[in-house]
Amino acid sequence: MRPGLSALAAALTLCVRLVTPALAQGSRADYERAAQDNPAAQRLLASLRVEPRWLGGGAALWCQSVASDGSRRWVRVDVNSGQVADLFDAPALAEAFRARGVASPGGAPAIQRLEADETGAWAILAGSDKAWRITFSPLRVEAHPWPEAAPLLVGAAPPDPQGRSTELLFVNLGSQPVEAFWLNPGGGARSYGTIAPGEVKRQHTYSGHAWRFDRPDGSVVGRCEGAEDIAAIVLADAPLPGAQRRESEAPPEPQLGQPSQPPEVPRAVLRDGGLQIAPAGSADFSPVDLGLPGGYRASGPLLLSPNGRHALFLAARPAPEHIVTLVESSPPDQVQPRTLQFNYPKPGDEIDAVMPVLVDLASASRIPIDDALFPTPWSLDRFEWDNDGSGFTFLYNQRGHQVMRVLHVEAASGAARAIVDEACPTFFDYTNKTFLHRVHATGELIWMSERDGWNHLYLYDERAGRLKNQITSGDFVVRRVEWVDEARRQVWFSACGLDPSGEPYYIHFCRVNFDGSGFVVLTRDASGTHEVEFSPDKRSFIDSFSTTELPPQAVLRRADDGRPIAVLGAPSLDLFTRTGFTPPERFTAKGRDGATDICGLIFRPSNFDPAKTYPVIENIYAGPHDAHVPKSFTVRYGLTDLVELGFIVVRIDGMGTNWRSKSFHDVCWKNLVDAGLPDRIAWMKAAQDGVCPQMDLTRVGIYGGSAGGQNALAALLTHPEFYKAAAADCGCHDNRMDKIWWNEMWMGWPVGPHYARQSNVTLAPNLRGRLLLTVGELDQNVDPASTMQVVNALIKADKDFELIVVPGAGHGAGESPYAARRRQDFFVRALMGVEPRWE
Repeated sequence: MRPGLSALAAALTLCVRLVTPALAQGSRADYERAAQDNPAAQRLLASLRVEPRWLGGGAALWCQSVASDGSRRWVRVDVNSGQVADLFDAPALAEAFRARGVASPGGAPAIQRLEADETGAWAILAGSDKAWRITFSPLRVEAHPWPEAAPLLVGAAPPDPQGRSTELLFVNLGSQPVEAFWLNPGGGARSYGTIAPGEVKRQHTYSGHAWRFDRPDGSVVGRCEGAEDIAAIVLADAPLPGAQRRESEAPPEPQLGQPSQPPEVPRAVLRDGGLQIAPAGSADFSPVDLGLPGGYRASGPLLLSPNGRHALFLAARPAPEHIVTLVESSPPDQVQPRTLQFNYPKPGDEIDAVMPVLVDLASASRIPIDDALFPTPWSLDRFEWDNDGSGFTFLYNQRGHQVMRVLHVEAASGAARAIVDEACPTFFDYTNKTFLHRVHATGELIWMSERDGWNHLYLYDERAGRLKNQITSGDFVVRRVEWVDEARRQVWFSACGLDPSGEPYYIHFCRVNFDGSGFVVLTRDASGTHEVEFSPDKRSFIDSFSTTELPPQAVLRRADDGRPIAVLGAPSLDLFTRTGFTPPERFTAKGRDGATDICGLIFRPSNFDPAKTYPVIENIYAGPHDAHVPKSFTVRYGLTDLVELGFIVVRIDGMGTNWRSKSFHDVCWKNLVDAGLPDRIAWMKAAQDGVCPQMDLTRVGIYGGSAGGQNALAALLTHPEFYKAAAADCGCHDNRMDKIWWNEMWMGWPVGPHYARQSNVTLAPNLRGRLLLTVGELDQNVDPASTMQVVNALIKADKDFELIVVPGAGHGAGESPYAARRRQDFFVRALMGVEPRWE
C-alpha cells in the first residue's frame, strides 16, 4: 500500500474506533464499582491536614508537617528565623515509651492526639486511650491524666477507620445565610463557608470536633460536635438547643454588646411586646405607652445609647401567614395519614412591617423618625450607635433589593440622612456582598458595592455623606473582608480573579490601605484556592491551598508581604492515585458570547477507554447565590454512582452564577429559566472538540436537586435539541411557589408576568425527551406542590414521564438510596438504551 493510502487507512481506523460505544455500560460490575467511594482516599485526605498550634503569642508554632511522600513528623517552627526542628527526637521517644512497656512498631510512636506547650506535651497513642506527659528536656515520659485545659485534637496518625472520621450534613431551614466555623481546640475559629437558606451542605469532620454557626450580623445560631455517625445539623431562625453566646458577647441586658447603662440614668427592658422603664437606681420596671401604630409590637433587640439617654429597638407588625399543608401518607407510628402545617411566605406575599423605635428615656417618650428614606423595607439591620450616643446608623434594604442605604439618625430629633444611597437596576446580592464598617475615630465608613461592575470596597465620609475614594479596583471580586485594622488604616480581605493562572474562582488573600494604596496579594505566588489562619499577633499566617489536582499544601508566610517562612505540608497527588483516585479534568471554554470564560470539570470512569465514546450527564445546580463547581481538592464529588456506570459526567458554572463580574451574575436577573444553559452547551461542545472527543453529545442527560431540579427540567424543556433526558429532584419549578427571599432576590418584586413565562409548569407541554421527577412528600424547603403542578401540566399535555414520590421524605429525597438507584437505572435506559443488569 502506498504511504499516503496507509496514512488514510490508519486515520479511518481511528475514526471508527472513536465512534465505537462502550458496550459494558450498565453491567452488574459497573453497578458494583459505582457503589464504591474510595474510603482509603478519604482517610488519606483527612490525615494530611496541617493544624498549627501557636506558642508565645505567635513567635513559634508546632504542628504535624506532611512531606510529599505523605510521611509526617511533629515539628516546632520558629517564626522569626524560619527554623523547622523536630518537636521531639522520635527514636529517643520510642525508646522512652519502650521503657514504660509500650512498644512502637516502626521505631516511632504513633501519636493519635497531641497537645504541646513550651516544656513538653501530652499525648495519646494510636489504639489507646491512655494519656502520657512527655517532657522535652530531658526527654522522659510518664502516665499522666489528660489536663482539662488541654483540648483533644486528632493529629499524627490517620483517623481511626472505625468512626473518628465522619461527616456533618448542614441543613439551613432559616431565612438567612449561616456561616459555619470549625472551632480550633487551640483557640480561634476557621470559616468553612456559608450555607445559604435552603441549602444542604456536606462537611467532613471528626467525632468530637466542635462547630459554630453564625448569622450575617454575628449572632450565634448554635453549636454542635461531630458524632461517629453522619449527623444532620438543622439550622433554623430560632436558636438551636444548646446555642450559646460568644464569650465576647454581652449578657442579655443590654443586648448586642452595647455598653452598660450608667447607674444615674433610667433603665429599660423589652417585655411583653413593649418597652418598660425603671427610674435610675430602681428595679421597678413599668410599661410605657409609646403610641406605636396599630398592630406593632417590640421585636427587639434593645440597643441602649452609650450615654444612657436613649433606647432603640425594632417594632414589627406581623404579616398574614401563608400556610402550607403537607400530608404524611405513612407515619411510622400510626396507620392513618396526618397533616403538617407551617408558615411559608412566597414571592409577592405581604411581609412583616418593621420600624425603628427611638425613645428618650428621661421623658419616657418616643421620638418620631422620618421614614422617607426607608419606606418599603425588606430588612432594617446593622444598627450601631455613635460612640457619644448622639445618633445611630442602620442599613436599609428595600424590598426588591434594588435600593440599599446606610442611614444616620440624630437621636435628639429623629432626623434621618443618607451616608450611602445606592440603587441598582438589577439586584443587590445582599446575602454575600454586603459589608459596612464604621471607623468611629475618624468618622468614616467602609462599604462594599458592585457599582463599577466588580465587587469592591469604598471609603465614605460619614459626616458629609460622600464618597472619599474607592479602596479596591480592578477586574477581580472582593469575596470577604477578614478584618479592618483601623490603627494602620488597612483592610485584609479575600478575593478571586487574581490567580496567576487566570482561573477566575481561586481565592487569594490580600491587603490594601484605606486610600487604595499598598495593595498586595499575599498568596499570589501559589496558584490555587487559599484559606489562611493568622497567628495571634497577626505577624504570620498559615496558608493552606489546593486545586482539584493538587492536594492541600500548607505554607507559613509573613503577614507583611506574604513571603514564605516554611513549608509545612506538601503531599503529592501520587499518594491519592495509588488508592485508585483519579482527579477530574479542569477545562475552560468560551461561553455563549464567544468571549467569556466558562469553567468546569470532566469526570471519566475508572475503566475509561479513549477508543470508545460515552454518553454525557451534567450534574447541574445554577443557584445564583454561589458558584458550584469545586475548586479545591477533594476526593468526594458524589458522582461515582453515575461515572462508574459508564458515563462521562460534567459540572459547569455558567453565566448567572456568582463570584464573577456583575454582568456575568446579572444574566440570572428575572431569568432563572436560563440557568446558564447556552454556556453549558457551548462548553460541552468545546470539550468534545478539544480535550474529550469521547463525549457523545447525541446522548446527553442532566440532573439536579432543588434549584438544580428546576434547572434540569428547564434544560429538557428549553433545549430539547441537546438534552435528551433529565432527572429533576424536589425542584422549585415555578418561582411563585418557592420561598420568598430566594426567589424575589433573583426574579424581582413585585411578581410580574415573567414569573409565569419562566415556570416549568408553563413550559411543560414542550417536553420531548425522557423525564424522571422525584419529590419528598414532606419537603419543607421547596413546596412539593411545585413538582405536582408540573405533573398536572404534563398529564394535561399527554406527556410520558416517570414520577417517584418518597413517603415521609423531605428535601433531597432524590438522594435517598432507592431514588438514587432509580436515577441510575433511568439514565442507563435513557442514554444507553439497555436494561440495567444490577440484579
